[in-house]
Amino acid sequence: MKPSLLALSISAMVWMPTPAFAAPSAEQVRLASDSNTLTQLIETALANDASRKQFYAQSQAMRETGIASATLMDPKLKVGVGGLPVDSFQFDKDPMTNISIGLMQQFERGDTLSLQGRKANQQADGIQLQVEVREREVANTLTQLWLELGYQQQAERILRENQRLMRELTTFIQTNYSIGKNEAQDLLNAQLQVSRLDEKLQANAQVQRRIISQLSEWLGANWLENAQELKATNQLNWQTLTATLSQTNSVEHFALLRQHPMVKMADVAITTQETQVELAEQAYAPQFGVEVMYGYRQANGMNGQPASDLVSAYLTLDIPLFTDNRQDRNHAAAQYQVGAAKSQKDLLLAKMNAKVNALLVDKSNLEQRLDRYRTTLLEQASARTKAVERGYQNNTAQFNDVIAAASDELTLSLEQQRLITDLNLVNSNLATLLGSFDYTTVTPDIAMPNPAPSQTKH
Repeated sequence: MKPSLLALSISAMVWMPTPAFAAPSAEQVRLASDSNTLTQLIETALANDASRKQFYAQSQAMRETGIASATLMDPKLKVGVGGLPVDSFQFDKDPMTNISIGLMQQFERGDTLSLQGRKANQQADGIQLQVEVREREVANTLTQLWLELGYQQQAERILRENQRLMRELTTFIQTNYSIGKNEAQDLLNAQLQVSRLDEKLQANAQVQRRIISQLSEWLGANWLENAQELKATNQLNWQTLTATLSQTNSVEHFALLRQHPMVKMADVAITTQETQVELAEQAYAPQFGVEVMYGYRQANGMNGQPASDLVSAYLTLDIPLFTDNRQDRNHAAAQYQVGAAKSQKDLLLAKMNAKVNALLVDKSNLEQRLDRYRTTLLEQASARTKAVERGYQNNTAQFNDVIAAASDELTLSLEQQRLITDLNLVNSNLATLLGSFDYTTVTPDIAMPNPAPSQTKH
């Protein structure tokens, strides 16, 4: 009596979800639910992400610096004694002796102050855009970990189902072997297959625990304690990405990529350098300074009457006459920086566009390969397993052939799950570049700075 392996031959197909691009409506509902669960994890991770808070705090610091740099320098107080005789050191002996107090104020060249404030705000805008870059990076990282965890859980279900059936088969062969109806090598081979599945399951569990531990970087150690029952999936609902891709049908995706925060940062870098050119132009304007002094005299004048106090006023002015090696060179350097910033943006767009095209090639090929698995490879593997099983029952095939056929079908099933996972990983990378994630965020909550000592209330 030969054991029937029909259940084993189809077990690998039991857990095969239909690919997302061919999913029925019920499957789409499940995918939407899984996507919502992932979105909640992403939003939690972003709310707790220290890097977002760091970039936001740095941008606020730059704005405060801009206000400071756009403010006139503090006036200088000047106090001193003039014309004091060294023979007596008395203030009322010589009419030239006076006690002076003055105030000095320096003014920046042209529109330097307002331009410095504008430049600081532009730099702050660039730093704040790094918050959005970080959000996309976190969303992509968590999505990829989620998909990898989902693949491992799908593989675990396939392995456990095959392990259960292989153990039933081993028990059946052991019974037949005890009554002389099976060979010892058949029993040993079946036991070896069970042990190999045990090893694969242990390796699978190790990978799952490692992925969950990686997720705790963003979700926290407290989350890790309750994450053992986390149910992930290796495919998601990519409706937003599909709608985004429908807006472009060529190999040039610059219109979409210009909305990427890194490209916006490149735009900010260009405008910042253009502001620097304007700042360099202010160096051709003169710089003014004003000084007013009051001198108090105690001695009498030459006519014997009390000497009058003195008032002095000065206007300082530096005139940029020799501009060849300073102002001209700084202005030229600022213009070169503008050109460099524009070239950097062009390079960034070219790299990102090439990356999108490469990902679209991967996406198309993975979809074709998945269709081949669904319509051809798995059906052929199942038919082969059934044929070998019939041959084994009719004594025209060895038990090793049955095990090999079942193992090949299991391998194909796992390969299909790997392709489904890889397709969703490609979609995640595309969503990162094209801004097709559906999470929502709030402004990072950062501590307000303590008041300055002079502002502290007692």
